[in-house]
Amino acid sequence: MHVLALLWTLVLLLKEAQAWGFRNGIFHNSIWLEQAAGVYHRESRKGRYQLTYREAKAVCQYEGGKLATYEQLEAARQIGLHVCAAGWFDKGRVGYPIVKPGANCGYGKVGIIDYGYRLNKSERWDVYCYNPHSKECGGVLTEQQKIIQSPGFPEEYENEQICYWHIRVRAGQKILLHFLELDMEDDPSCMADYLEVYDSYDDVSGFAGRFCGDYLPDDIISTGNVMTLKFLSDASFTAGGFQLEYVAFDASLGPQVQTNNITAAPLS
Repeated sequence: MHVLALLWTLVLLLKEAQAWGFRNGIFHNSIWLEQAAGVYHRESRKGRYQLTYREAKAVCQYEGGKLATYEQLEAARQIGLHVCAAGWFDKGRVGYPIVKPGANCGYGKVGIIDYGYRLNKSERWDVYCYNPHSKECGGVLTEQQKIIQSPGFPEEYENEQICYWHIRVRAGQKILLHFLELDMEDDPSCMADYLEVYDSYDDVSGFAGRFCGDYLPDDIISTGNVMTLKFLSDASFTAGGFQLEYVAFDASLGPQVQTNNITAAPLS
């Protein structure tokens, strides 16, 4: 019996070891890490660093989720979640996930930049929520090709939403972003409802454009293998939203790329 139990344990450990690893150049865990894409960052509609611990929990609960644990945040980081903004997570802890070191984010380190357990729960930060069953608004995307759309599309999106999509494809690839539909509140400065595109891991650097109204933007090509999209709606008018497609391609194909009959020039 002891021999059989030992053999069964070895089989389980082997399966677990096989589940972890790189597939198509991206680090995965077949069960846990894939679910970890349910971790997402939220900020107050008033702006960055406006939520107390109690308010942060309420934001996650309102969306049907809960505060992410340290382990869930780290698992999401390992499949590409990179946000240069400190937020509350489980048990009153504050920190943020970093995939790529940078001079202005993470103190040059990689991992969970951990501010520890905060004694003062009235401090104001952002928040990291966990809801593996609600991926309509934001998430970590590693597929080679995928449609991204505003929540509820083609129906009108709701007021006061903030969504982040972090796209991460294989090393040596670039990302082509092609807009299919755009119908958002139109104002001259694009300050009400908008979609922002960043040619980077986060919404701190690599700004590539802010879009609203109904005019379809030109296609965008990343300079590397990552891209971030941020969708925000205010408290007033809503519209049909947006739908776009991204496609990964081999960077060695050169500056003029044709992917699925889509041709675009890269970001400078």
